[in-house]
Parts: sequence; structure tokens; C-alpha cells
Amino acid sequence: MSAPPQTVARVAVPVPLPRLFDYLPVPDQQLPPPGSRVLVPFGRRRLVGLVIEHGEPEGQAPKGLRPIERVLDEALIDTELLELIGWCARYYVFPPGEAVNLLLPGALRRSREFRAPPPAAFELTEAGRQADLARAPRQVEVRELLLEGPLTREELMTRSGAGAEVLRRMSEGGLLRSLERPPPPPPNAGPRLNAEQRSALAAVLRARRRFEAFLLAGVTGSGKTEVYLQAARRVLAAGRQVLILAPEIGLTPQLVRRIESRLGEPAYLYHSGLSEGERLACWQAARSGRARVVVGTRSAVFLPLARPGMFIVDEEHDASFKQGDGARYHGRDVAVLRARSARVPVVLGSATPSLESLFNVEQDRYRMLRLSQRAGEARQPRWRIVDQRGSRSSLSPELVEAMGRHLGEGGQVLIYRNRRGYAPVLMCSECGWQADCQRCSAHMTFHQAVHSLQCHHCGSQRPEPRRCPDCGSPALVALGAGTERLEEEVAERFPDVPVHRVDRDAMGGKHQFRRLLERVGQGEPCVLVGTQMLAKGHHLPGVTLAAVLDVDQALFSADFRSPERLGQTVAQVAGRAGRGDRGGEFLLLTRHPEHPLLESLGRGDYLSYAAPLLEERRQARLPPASALALLRAEAHDAQPARRFLADAAGLLGGREIETIGPLPAILTRRSGYWRFQLWLQCDSRAVLSNHISARLAAIHELKSARRVRWHVDVDPLDL
Repeated sequence: MSAPPQTVARVAVPVPLPRLFDYLPVPDQQLPPPGSRVLVPFGRRRLVGLVIEHGEPEGQAPKGLRPIERVLDEALIDTELLELIGWCARYYVFPPGEAVNLLLPGALRRSREFRAPPPAAFELTEAGRQADLARAPRQVEVRELLLEGPLTREELMTRSGAGAEVLRRMSEGGLLRSLERPPPPPPNAGPRLNAEQRSALAAVLRARRRFEAFLLAGVTGSGKTEVYLQAARRVLAAGRQVLILAPEIGLTPQLVRRIESRLGEPAYLYHSGLSEGERLACWQAARSGRARVVVGTRSAVFLPLARPGMFIVDEEHDASFKQGDGARYHGRDVAVLRARSARVPVVLGSATPSLESLFNVEQDRYRMLRLSQRAGEARQPRWRIVDQRGSRSSLSPELVEAMGRHLGEGGQVLIYRNRRGYAPVLMCSECGWQADCQRCSAHMTFHQAVHSLQCHHCGSQRPEPRRCPDCGSPALVALGAGTERLEEEVAERFPDVPVHRVDRDAMGGKHQFRRLLERVGQGEPCVLVGTQMLAKGHHLPGVTLAAVLDVDQALFSADFRSPERLGQTVAQVAGRAGRGDRGGEFLLLTRHPEHPLLESLGRGDYLSYAAPLLEERRQARLPPASALALLRAEAHDAQPARRFLADAAGLLGGREIETIGPLPAILTRRSGYWRFQLWLQCDSRAVLSNHISARLAAIHELKSARRVRWHVDVDPLDL
């Protein structure tokens, strides 16, 4: 009678292979339970992995398997998160080893001990209040500041001029007490909710002990955040945790302060801009339940929560919730799935909901809660479409006149142009040469301030040429206008008014944008010229005029999502105007004023604009009416990428699966790689993902796969 098969640990190891790996237990120990963090040998390396499950060994006798080297943490990840990551790996078709990167912060992906980060905040002890510091002037300054109350370490060092060594000595001497978090301000009740807000809040609260997905569709300035926070307050009162996801660009100190002041709880932050120590501290606080309010970007959706009570996704339409590399998941959709698993409500909020969410409302998967009016006394801005044909300047006469009028009345002006740099094209007027990137199928952007040409796709740079490289002519002209050029033109038109450029080039410092928002919040007349950084959710009550320049490219894009993104951007920028006690105005500049999309947008009702777009997608069998996945491949030469996709198409074809391609990507060449893709469409998302997953190992084994870089993108947002 044969012996029963030996049980092994099936471990997710952070390598790009579509399988788990089998390991024996540490000698003389039991198998660690699922969710354990372990150190395992992998080839010549030692890697940190996660035990996903126990099972029989696959394809290899147990005597040929290697044992786990060390168990670092037992059952660190709970069953609910393991099941969630398993679903994500199957649906989004990524290697199970990505679980290590998604579920563990960087500090826990290494086996060595991580040095704890310095304290986040300090307060004075009684000894510190009484100490004689006559010979320590820096310590006196620290004490004077802390007599007013606790401060963050960063603020304390900035305001006192004291270095880290001074704070360390005072802490070791018992003069300061370290705090994990500065205490939040006392809770502020906030404004009185109007009838629509109260109705939405009541609907969410009725579901607080079960799963329901809500789409809170409110016009800009309608008070969506107040509805979130009133609901969160009730959830916190029941001893549960609240996770709030926000786009990276919208996760501002302004939002965090508002959350803390409404809830009376410190908000723990989790995003890529934090140090490893800060991310680890938040991860541990969320897992233990100490962090009752967590605010983060898409990666925070995988944080362990001791007592989840509600999930909130702010600006749910934002494309940054979709991961662009590695495990290409969508944070919004994973939040909905996680709320379902935890049997708690999830609220998705936006003034410009994605067509995916509107489709889910139609399918009765989500419930829509509408806020049709701005909160308080604010009113929607007046819209006007400006015909820019015949205008040689980016600033049309109508825009200049409106700017002068609003600035003269003490208002602020916001101009949106989603193009950094001085000009998108540098061209020779003699022979027609254009400054193109040598590694991408794109023009290089001219940055006048640093006298350079830069590619905004691959990051390559070269000095500004003095003469045409082809014909030697000095007649080089900058065509078009980026934010740098607009800043210059506005300053020339309005020399007595401050002009602030808001883009990645101008806002390089960590706190530069925050300080600018605080300065603009004081209400003095000024002009803001910027990119997406300005369009996302900022409350700027002094802005009375907003304008969007050069939307025409989006009208004729090859990307089927372009009309949706156009409507969202325009509506979001328009929503920055008139949020205070003065009326607002919005101008949309175009050389195609008769275009049906712009005529529809000009009515100022995004949901009415979105309805025919959704119907077009349905008729064309495009997402969200059908499922779409892309198999992408790239190589230094075009032929290997095409060859691999053609081979893969032979494996992926099926009765329910439609394959289209290989097709070139919209940006065919980037960073020296030729990029092609295979479209895979199906009426069922589950069928499509299962179909691809079942053939993933075979795709890995293709000989042509060795000559390319490739990946699968399910529910892609970029073509």
C-alpha cells in the first residue's frame, strides 16, 4: 500500500512566471499556515514569498523539493485578502508572484529587519516644560513652538530650524514625547446638508451592515465629500474602519485636513510618495485596527483591515486607479469586490462618472445617487464655446476680455492646457524639419526655460539646436503653446497680476503645490495656468473664470475612449469656477465649434453627454458593453513582436473569443521599442479571463516569446 502523498506549501514568489512554487516545511517544523511570510531559496537567490495554500506537489517528487528556509511571520495575511488576490490574479491574468508586491509594503518584501522610521510627531513632556535650556537656544525654539500643542516632526524642524539631532537629544533626555500621529483637530460638524445630500446619506446608511455599491453622481461643488464624511462618521462610531481611495493627483493636504476635521480622527496615508517606513507604519496600523481612517491611492485597496466598515472611491472615473505595469488591476473595481467580500457598502463618487459605472447602474449592479445642485449658495458656471478660428494667439480676444473683466472684479482665473513645456513642436520654416524623438514615434517638446528638447514619453533630452540639423537654417520656429508659453503670454497681457504655472516642471518641490494652493486660497487676484494638476478636485473658491484650450485633438483621436475623457476633463475644469459666493464663467476654446460632441458638452450636463456615448459603445460592442483584453508585445524590431502575437493568436482563438490583430499601438514606438497588440473581445468578462488564463503557460512556452517583452492587460484604458 503506497504512502499518502506529502503535503507541501504552495508559495507565491515575486518572479514573472504563471505558477506557484512548492516547498517543504522548515526541517522539524510544521507547514506554516496560508498567509505566512517566508524566506525561500529560489535558484541561487533567497526571496521573500507568501504561502498561498497547502496541497500535493505538482510534477516533482517531494524528495526533489527544497524546504522553506525560514518562517518570517505566521498568518500575516488573512484569508479574505488571499482570496481577493487570487481572484485578481485570475481575472487580470498576472503571475501569482505579484501577490507579494501587492499585499506587502516594500519593507516586508526583504528578509532583513527594517529600521523604524523617526517619530511622526512630538509633544512636550512636563520635564520639557520645566527644563533650564538657557544654553540650548535651538531647544528653546522647539519648546516655544510645542507650548502651543503637538507638531509633526517635519513642521517642527522647518519652523524651528532644529535638526534631527536636536530632536533626538531632547527625546532621549525626556523633554519630548514621540507620537505616532499628531492628534487631529476637534471634530467639526460641517455645513448643513441639503435635501439631496440628506437623501443620499440616508441611502448609504441604510446599507451600512450589508454590501451595496453606490454611484454618487454629483455636479462639481455639490458636496459629495460631505456625504462621504457624514456616512464615515457613523461607521466609525460603530467601531469600524473606513478606507478612502483618491487619485494620486487629488490626494492633497487640503483633502486630508478636511477629512480629519470632519471625523475627529487622524487620517493614515498610504501612497507612493511616502518613505518605506511611513508605508510600513500605515500598513501595520491598518492591520491592527489602530488606523480607523486610511486615505490612499490605488495600492491602498490591498491594505489589511482589522474591521472594515466602508470603502469610498473619490473621483472614481480617474484613470490613475488603473495600474499601468506589473499587476494591471483597477483599484475602483477591486474596492467594489472587496466591499462585497466584507459585506459592507462602497461609495463611488464623481461629477463625471465613468461609462463603466454608468453601465453598471443600467445593469442594476450599482445604485445611482444624484446631487444635481451645488451645495450652499454656489451656482453652476455659465458655459460659452469660443470659436478660435482666425486667432493666431492661444489667448483669443474673447478669452482676454473675459480675463480682464474677472480680474478687475477681484476674481481669479484658471487656464487649462494639458501640455507641459513651451511648444509641442520645434520646426524649421525653410525645409520643414521637425524635432522628433529618436526613440519614439513622437515629436519632442521644446522647453524654453532650460533651452532643451524633451520627449514626454521616454524622457530623453537634447539641447535646443541653434540651426536646423538638415539644412543649416537658423529659422527655427516653435509651433503651438504649452503651459510655459501660456504663462509668458498671460504675463505679457496682464503684467500687474501674479501668474502661477502648475505642472510637473514648475511644481517640483514636495510641498510647493501645497503652499501655492494655500496662497491662492487667500483670494487675491491671480491667473493659474496648468495641466491635470489643476483639474482634479481642488476647491478654489476665488476662481470665477475657467477656460480649456485646444481640445480639438481629442475630437479626432483613434482611441475610442477619447470622447469620454474629453467630457470628463472639460466638466472637471469648468467645475473649478464659481465655487465661492460669486458667479462663475467657463470658456471652451475650439476651432470646431460645430462639432456634435462640443454642442452636447456646451449644455453643461455631463450625464446627458455620456448617455449617447454609452449607446455608441453598445452598438459597436466596445467596453463596457463587452469585455476587452489586450495582449501587448514590444521589441527593438517590429517583426519579432508581430510574430509573437501571430503565434499567440493561434492559441487564443476560440468560439466565444474574437481576436483582432496584430495591430500597431497608437504610439507605435516608445523608448526604442516597437509596440503591437492583439485585441481579444468577448461578451463575458469571466469567459475571457478564464480563456486567457488557461492558455497563459502555453504562451510563455512559445519560442517567439523569448524575443519580446509582453503582457496581458484586461480592461485596458490605454491603446
